[in-house]
Amino acid sequence: MKFNINKQRNILIAALLALSACKKDLLEITPTDRISEVALLNDSTLFQNYVINRYMGVRLANKEGEGTPPGFGRGFEYALWSSLTDESIYNNDDDTWLIQRGQLAPENTGIAGTFWGRSYRSIREVNFALAHIAEVSMSAGLRERLTAELKFIRAFRYHDLIRNYGGVVLVGDAVGELTDDLADPKLFQRSSIKESIDYAVAQLNEAAAALPANNDNSWALGRATKGAALALKSRLLLYAASPLYSAGTWADAAAAAKAVMDLNKYSLFQGGYRELFLTDQNPEAIFERLYTYGAPHVRTEIANGPNGYNGWGGNVPLQNLVDDYRMANGKAITDPTSGYNPQDPYANRDPRFYATILYNGAPYRNSTVQTFRPGGKDSPDGPSNWNSSKTGYYLRKFMDDTNPIDNPWEVAGRQPWFYIRYAEILLNYAEAQNEAVGPDATVYAAINSIRRRPSVNMPDVPVGLSQAQMREVIRNERRVELAFEEHRFYDVRRWKIAEVTENVPAYGINITKTGNTFTYARKVALEGRSFAPKHYWLPIPRAEIQASGNKLPQNKDY
Repeated sequence: MKFNINKQRNILIAALLALSACKKDLLEITPTDRISEVALLNDSTLFQNYVINRYMGVRLANKEGEGTPPGFGRGFEYALWSSLTDESIYNNDDDTWLIQRGQLAPENTGIAGTFWGRSYRSIREVNFALAHIAEVSMSAGLRERLTAELKFIRAFRYHDLIRNYGGVVLVGDAVGELTDDLADPKLFQRSSIKESIDYAVAQLNEAAAALPANNDNSWALGRATKGAALALKSRLLLYAASPLYSAGTWADAAAAAKAVMDLNKYSLFQGGYRELFLTDQNPEAIFERLYTYGAPHVRTEIANGPNGYNGWGGNVPLQNLVDDYRMANGKAITDPTSGYNPQDPYANRDPRFYATILYNGAPYRNSTVQTFRPGGKDSPDGPSNWNSSKTGYYLRKFMDDTNPIDNPWEVAGRQPWFYIRYAEILLNYAEAQNEAVGPDATVYAAINSIRRRPSVNMPDVPVGLSQAQMREVIRNERRVELAFEEHRFYDVRRWKIAEVTENVPAYGINITKTGNTFTYARKVALEGRSFAPKHYWLPIPRAEIQASGNKLPQNKDY
């Protein structure tokens, strides 16, 4: 029977409260809205459901996890993480503009304020399970698997902490209590980035050794596998070797990605690039989140659709991203030999452009997108003009045209969300190997395999590139291949180029129609975009600092 991590929502609600432990108050009233520790530890099925639900978290901010509680990251919530980068802006703010404008502060974290609290809550929940798993009656094999799964979840939460804050507090197996002595400096001592990454990688090594190779009838879909643990290790070691971290080697990062490749389990999806993101359990999926009819997430089509179709605009792509899609011949639009025509700017582009972005003239739902003025139905001249795109573009990626935009509430919102897919691993390997030894044949093979997919069919990377030239190819390939998948925010930071990319204005396009002729003029879609060196890391929320008695060290310059 198909199973996924959202099926047992009633158990989730109870299990999230389990750590509170059922205790009688002065009136001897027994709560009925939670499960006691005794019950949890005396029922192996209930305990396993508790473990499964650690893939999710509590709702800590507005608009998080509509329909289902949030998981790892903010995938498919209203404002995507892309709208904190040069990929998109969120049309109606959703607490993103202050981050785009460099106004991030410990007291004002916008949508970026929940990582610390949610991650440490989850780590405590995992530690509770690890502390008591030996008490639960179950087979030795199941206990080993669940222990490995808990270590994977804990490592994923640390990975989220590290990539947002740098060195973090490593609590080990401790289960924090309200009675803990806040005077103990160990409670708030932040480890170095290297120590933090080393700990998470060690957890992933232990998890990979015991996790199953596959999700099948005995191991629920959407749960961690050996490949997921090794893939997350690949990402962490890639970060570790990057300039911002300087806590590892490129050779180690390349080896970690190669270990995933050598499993010979995953391959690139050979169907359409757009269909990839609508197809769960496809061969490219390494770690994904699945959704069911009974637990829909944000309905992506209405949340991001054009106003002329009664959509809300949502995460609207920037001209900055549009300009970085190559021509179909593989050349940049700035190359005078590319064939790019600024008066026909969307012709003959990388096929991934058409699968990712809705532009003026794009075919969509038995019509075409019209962002031109005057009169374009998807421009401010159209209906619901408060939802019209501020950039002149709309999001195409992830959208399922079989879902309705009008009244989607009971039927839409079940696309899978890929936390890790095989294309990322190939890009991890290409980057790390290029930095370690230069652009050898294996680097070319990794990049070209992505570009050769039937639905992409881009030319091979030119031979004879220098290491620096290949670096730029790989960075561009990550930009277009992984667009809107929560990578760009971290990539420009770990490469330490955010002071360039995030200080470029947030550009859109004005399109004017005169007769049958269109003219295109670049515009600033969001004023005041800004990035300072301190923004390479998020600030720890002020409330967390205060809760520590001001003993928890804040990130520099906040």
